[in-house]
Amino acid sequence: MRNILMALVIGLVFGAGIALSGMANPAKVLNFFDFAGTWDPSLAFVMGGALAVTALGYRLVLRRPAPLLDAAFHLPTSRRIDRPLVAGSAIFGIGWGITGFCPGGAIPALGLGEADAVVFVLSMLAGIALARALRPLLAGRAVARAN
Repeated sequence: MRNILMALVIGLVFGAGIALSGMANPAKVLNFFDFAGTWDPSLAFVMGGALAVTALGYRLVLRRPAPLLDAAFHLPTSRRIDRPLVAGSAIFGIGWGITGFCPGGAIPALGLGEADAVVFVLSMLAGIALARALRPLLAGRAVARAN
């Protein structure tokens, strides 16, 4: 129960930060990507601040032998850049650039009453379900190519 409450508190703080920074506002995000038009560079400072806090946080937290609420840290072990990573990154970026929403901004936007966020989140959930359904098929093709 303590882990669930901690996740809730962290999620609420994250969502509040996203909302306060403007990243839950698709118009602000789309203006950030519109270099030739109404470019709004303010989100670069949000992202830069987030990177700085995260870098410092990782340096401090990873000095501990284990996290406070788990037996071990769960960090990625692969550093390989493969086709699924590149394709997923491209799909993510295209979707973010078209809609102005990413998952981290869309969830708080739901709470702010953004109607477009409902469509985005439902589409995102459908995409997650499709990816899960296709994963075994695509993994089978990768094995076949390797042989």
